[in-house]
Amino acid sequence: MGARAWALLLVLCGTIFLEGADIAMLAIAIPTIRSDLDLSTATAAWVISSYVLGYAGFTLLGGRAADLLGRRRMFLTWLGVFLVFSGLGGLATEGWMLIVARFVTGVAAAFMTPAAMSIITTSYAEGPERNKALLVFAGTSAGGFSLGLVIGGLLTELGWQWVFFAPVVLAAAILAAAVRLVPAADAPAAKASATLRSGGFDLPGAAAAAGAMLLLAYGVVRLEHGLDGWPLTLGAALGGLLLGAAFIGIERRAAVPLVRLGIFRTGTVVRAGLGALLFLGAFMGFQFVLTLYLQELRGWSSWQTAIALVVMGCDVVLAPTLTPRLVNRYGHARVILGGFLLAALAYALFLPVGMDWTYAAMFPTLLIAGTSFALAYGPLMIAATDGVAAREQGLAGGILHTATQFGAAIGVSGVTAVYGLVAGGHGGTAGHSLDAFRAALVVPVALALVGVAVALAGVVRGGRPPQPAARSEEPAFALPVTSEAR
Repeated sequence: MGARAWALLLVLCGTIFLEGADIAMLAIAIPTIRSDLDLSTATAAWVISSYVLGYAGFTLLGGRAADLLGRRRMFLTWLGVFLVFSGLGGLATEGWMLIVARFVTGVAAAFMTPAAMSIITTSYAEGPERNKALLVFAGTSAGGFSLGLVIGGLLTELGWQWVFFAPVVLAAAILAAAVRLVPAADAPAAKASATLRSGGFDLPGAAAAAGAMLLLAYGVVRLEHGLDGWPLTLGAALGGLLLGAAFIGIERRAAVPLVRLGIFRTGTVVRAGLGALLFLGAFMGFQFVLTLYLQELRGWSSWQTAIALVVMGCDVVLAPTLTPRLVNRYGHARVILGGFLLAALAYALFLPVGMDWTYAAMFPTLLIAGTSFALAYGPLMIAATDGVAAREQGLAGGILHTATQFGAAIGVSGVTAVYGLVAGGHGGTAGHSLDAFRAALVVPVALALVGVAVALAGVVRGGRPPQPAARSEEPAFALPVTSEAR
């Protein structure tokens, strides 16, 4: 890749780093925010959950909007919205202000992230160059989360407001660079926009999709309450499923559907989405339990916990160096399987955790978990977009990121529910709390094992690893055109 291609990739990676760091910093700062603003437990939980609802509820729509309304336009617009509402979060003086700011920030990420991913998949030629770009993009995402824990711990010491103001500075720098580097509309995007203008935007489909995703995400988030308030949880899930069925019916009849249903039969889109859901669910569930174990049971500070988890960010180095070589040699399906196997091993090693475990005893699990992320997440991005037409790359990215957000919500809600059910039957002693943590750890192990089965099916269907292809004379990266930016 040339210098301009690397510069563009750096900008797009900055966006996914920003998103991961933003989530991690808030996770570290929320206890301080709760104390300073005198928030109730429910309000503090909604500060976190509102972002998930906004992200999961609109990612599918955001991905398709990038295809139909212009990837550059969606990327720049929603990066700006992300910047503004992150800053407003730092100015909040009431819980409801934070909840609104986080919800809109989540919606902004839902449009911004699929647009960034589709810019990669349409700017770099399919094959080794695109694979490398996606692997760097995926590694940066995890690195943002890992480093965000450390940065968040430091910024919280200065004042929790800086957890919101720091992303504003980074977003402003990315936006300034993106205006110059992000390509304008290419021919397929321009054609899609012309088709859209002639057929009209699928507003009923968009409304049904957003409503279904919001209700389903709300139902998943409520799983953390266990059986408490189950009628509301069940009602949200059923409402989401009904709207989902209505969405399918609308898309079948629409002249210009928001989502071409045939994409779910293209390549490995569905299998990659399911794999991403399971992998992120296991990873985020494990990390959540681990954080609670270190802080609540062992009494570690947020700063100590953040430093301890830095080793899980080893994928920042491994994703762009080791993983491309493995993918080129063995194919993405086999590398994904390896990632799931390592994830299951890592979480299983932590099952017998004790009250007196040293950091040295935890280190193998942390290192293996970070390595598994490097092996699985990037190749899942490759699989999700492999064989998809350029005009639907945004949609493919939206499907993948919708799956990751649902997976994260399922993982965290699942471990929380199991922990609550086990701990609720005891007196709350340290020994019983440890039993609850061990029980909760079964959730990420189970999700990883199901992921192994899904990945194994991908290997069986995928056949032999790819053979080396003849080197193309065409440039791997297309310079931006000078037509009107879309």
